[in-house]
Amino acid sequence: MAVDGVTSATNAAAKTTDSSASSASAAASLDYDSFLKLLIAQMQNQDPTDPMDASEQIAQLATFSQVEQTIQTNANLETLITGNALTNASNYIGQTITSADEKLSGVIESVRVYNDTMVATTTAGDEIPIVVGVRVGVPSTPDPDTDTDA
Repeated sequence: MAVDGVTSATNAAAKTTDSSASSASAAASLDYDSFLKLLIAQMQNQDPTDPMDASEQIAQLATFSQVEQTIQTNANLETLITGNALTNASNYIGQTITSADEKLSGVIESVRVYNDTMVATTTAGDEIPIVVGVRVGVPSTPDPDTDTDA
């Protein structure tokens, strides 16, 4: 079924994004340690007759501090985005969903959140990625005023 292929691709993309974020975080930590080691080595091995200018050293530290703060800000933004995605996902429960190609439709029973997408599972067990073109709305209920069976 095509939906299983979409789900597998979505799961693979989520795992790739997770490992990319982990790799970037590890690289940033490695760069931080490397920078400190380089700075210490530079200070230990500088020419005593021509030491590093203090303002140059402070500028290097300030630049590195800005990079570190940017990394911290990105981590906080990722946490905020994840929380927002979870809130959005909970709002979808009980809503009707129709896939972008309009082949699948149903009431949303649960939603799985990945780094880059969400996948809704209907009460019938169908999985529908929540992407551009998907329709989500309140389930339709019969209107008693327009019921012609009376």
